[in-house]
Amino acid sequence: MSAVLLAVYTSHEAAERARTDLVRDGFPTDRVELTDCSEPGRAGLVPCESLHGKFTQYFQTLLNLDGERHYPELLAECLENGGATVTVHPRGAIETARATQILESIGVKDLVKHDLTNQKMEHAAARRDSPWISNFWVEHVDGSHCIYCQLFERDTQ
Repeated sequence: MSAVLLAVYTSHEAAERARTDLVRDGFPTDRVELTDCSEPGRAGLVPCESLHGKFTQYFQTLLNLDGERHYPELLAECLENGGATVTVHPRGAIETARATQILESIGVKDLVKHDLTNQKMEHAAARRDSPWISNFWVEHVDGSHCIYCQLFERDTQ
């Protein structure tokens, strides 16, 4: 499983604000999920009879490291007592930092960080403000032709 930030809130309303703020900030909706009794999300699709069992199995798939084995049961109980969670799958350090900032700004009760150091190939957010393609490739520089001209323009002579 890839990197996960899982925020625990005391109410559906707080979790809904966090989810909305993350999506407004640019996080894709398929990488941000609210889970609670009124909106079970993907946990509702788990093949289990009880809602408690669905929550437990769902959180076991997200939090599967040795030091995290106690979380699924605790989170299921929290949701049954009116709490809510927001799960974010960040890609890279920039998204992780931004998601953490947004989740904490809503008044998070607890923030579980799973496998955040294992994001080697995930770079959805740019590391620089400038484009990674140099101007040489897309613009005429010092009278030379750009790569587009070299590939697609025909010699009219």
